[in-house]
Amino acid sequence: MWTRMWPAIDAKVRYLGLGEAEVFPSRRSRLIRLERRFVPLLVTTLLPILLLPWTAHGQGYARLILAVVISALIVQTMRSLPLLIPSPRAPLWVGAYRLLGLADLVVVWWLVYERRNTGETFRVEFFLLSLFFVLSLARLVRLLAHVPRVNVQVLAGAAAGYVLLGLTGGMMATALQMIDFHAFNLGSTADHQLILDRLTYYSFVTISGLGYGDIVPTNAFGERFVILMGLASTLYMALLTGLLLGRFLGSQESNFLAEDLDRGKD
Repeated sequence: MWTRMWPAIDAKVRYLGLGEAEVFPSRRSRLIRLERRFVPLLVTTLLPILLLPWTAHGQGYARLILAVVISALIVQTMRSLPLLIPSPRAPLWVGAYRLLGLADLVVVWWLVYERRNTGETFRVEFFLLSLFFVLSLARLVRLLAHVPRVNVQVLAGAAAGYVLLGLTGGMMATALQMIDFHAFNLGSTADHQLILDRLTYYSFVTISGLGYGDIVPTNAFGERFVILMGLASTLYMALLTGLLLGRFLGSQESNFLAEDLDRGKD
């Protein structure tokens, strides 16, 4: 009887969008264990936002605090986003991703101990950080697309992705501003860390659609950055809402199907 019913059950499960995470228990259990890392990831993404105003002027232990916070975010991001789908090129991609994270850690701490930091050094730092967090955001979306259920921890992971998008936008805007000083109108701001604080604020204002107008793009490069950030935030919200809502409804219907099968078995 179960031999005849299994193809129908398997087809139903795949129709509901549950995929391999529901079919293979080992992968499902691994995904469930990863859910516990989403709340620490959200906390580490919020810390730079809260501490940037106190570290913006680079006085005293400001650089050390900022380096600790960014390092914690890099480490927690690599820890929370492992490889889930094996492939022939998987070791290469994972190695490149971890190498990029380690390079970011080295650059961040090198800037703490190196007193004479040039604009070129900051450009390299923010470019590497932007690249790492863009890749991390893509890995997070892919991971959230495979979670077998929706709960508070998974929602924390989705929120962490949104905060990470804003932080990445701030780093990319800072790198762009140091390449082209006319990209954004920041007034008399000159310090590199203060620029990071101001443009991180501007990134979140942009992705949230508030648009206060206190910081504005002043050339084509700054305008294209705003367009890309607006598109990225809209797509992120649309994709995550669709994925998580579909996963929640699919899991609910799967539970109803399992209950019907249990009653039929009895």
